[in-house]
Amino acid sequence: MALSRRGATMSAGRARGTRMECIGRIARLQVQRASLKVGDKPRRRYEPAPLLSVPGVTLGPAGVVGHPAAGESVMDVHHREHPASKNVRGTNGVSIGFTAHYAAMRAKFGDHLWDGIAGENLIVETAGRIEALDLAGGVLIETAEGRRLHLTDLAPAEPCVEFSRYALRYADGAPADDRLGAALAFLRHGTRGFYARCQDGPAEVYVGDRVYLARPE
Repeated sequence: MALSRRGATMSAGRARGTRMECIGRIARLQVQRASLKVGDKPRRRYEPAPLLSVPGVTLGPAGVVGHPAAGESVMDVHHREHPASKNVRGTNGVSIGFTAHYAAMRAKFGDHLWDGIAGENLIVETAGRIEALDLAGGVLIETAEGRRLHLTDLAPAEPCVEFSRYALRYADGAPADDRLGAALAFLRHGTRGFYARCQDGPAEVYVGDRVYLARPE
């Protein structure tokens, strides 16, 4: 699917009975081409290689399709129509993370945790932490063509043992210690990102599009 030419972004306003509070712009878009957990227990590990950064995606109720600068479109493994879909009853078709959360993860674990390495589709540049309560009304993405996509039912992504071991730089097969439980606790409550449902679209979303919190009026 070809990407259309970007137009001028609309100014902030009201949408569907909500007040829109701009929190930043999309800093990174990516699709997950396969599972990020590879190998068999007890030596299963986290592997970020299947993540593909793209300049734009098509976002809709079924999930995310990435559009690389060159080559064919790529369906995210959480898309409802992916042949090996990891979509769980429509609850995790899209995921979103925030640069402030990644800054906190790097301060805790190190610079190997680049923005997006946990696998979220959308990384939004924010000045501060975004809490689950901030997302109660959902998130609005304002596209280059002036459409607004509403992400709802945002829920913290529970951190997995494999990603936590990766954050701690555990060697493959190394036994766990007290640091693992502390890392899992640190990554909870949305630090690791959020899952969401997209109620609108499909529509094209690009790096640089504005993102808003939807606040009830």
